[in-house]
Amino acid sequence: MRFWPRLLLLGTVAVLGACAHSPTYDPLDPLEPVNRVTYSFNEAADVLLVEPVARGYVKVVPQVVRTGVSNFLSNLFYPTVILNDVLQGKFRQAGSDLGRFFTNSTAGVLGFADVATMAGMPKHDEDFGQTLGHWGVGHGWYVVIPFLGPSTNRDLIGRVGDAYSSVLGNTDVEVALAAGALQVLERRVELLGAGAVLKQQFDRYAFVRTAYLEHRRNELYDGDPPSENPDLDW
Repeated sequence: MRFWPRLLLLGTVAVLGACAHSPTYDPLDPLEPVNRVTYSFNEAADVLLVEPVARGYVKVVPQVVRTGVSNFLSNLFYPTVILNDVLQGKFRQAGSDLGRFFTNSTAGVLGFADVATMAGMPKHDEDFGQTLGHWGVGHGWYVVIPFLGPSTNRDLIGRVGDAYSSVLGNTDVEVALAAGALQVLERRVELLGAGAVLKQQFDRYAFVRTAYLEHRRNELYDGDPPSENPDLDW
């Protein structure tokens, strides 16, 4: 999962009306009691470990280096985007994304420089969870995964597909875990400025849940979701 800043913004409007009241049952979240325990665990892990490491990373590593690392990781995992373009029948977009990957891998020196964006090649975001939704697989229940955060049944299966389709899918476990940990760190750095917004929410769990589900629905419909039956059409 480009990720949390947009999630928090998307969830703001949807949750503000509920913030003055006690949490209510959500039919998409029948595991809410368990999910809340996991969410609390993740918050504690973030306060004790992830956020301090992210702040230390920002303090020690120059911005230009962090940008290069972020670009490299994005390019490293971009074949997954191309594969899911094809699986969803977005062949023109697949061609554009293949060109983007080739450009950044060569002229961009393995992706450390995002030459493709400067050349007018847009970046897309597709994954196996979206592909399953594209072909009619329902989102299922909302679940919170230890350390990884929000998901749904469909997105959880999608994570497995993304792991196998990644260029790191056949590498040593240690290498794949190191790259994944660095990707998590990069995402947490992006969230450092959004922490104050989250802390202001009456029910942070409900806020994050709404933000995540709205964000994923928006991604499934490429930014233009239908307005009818929002809980049933994805």
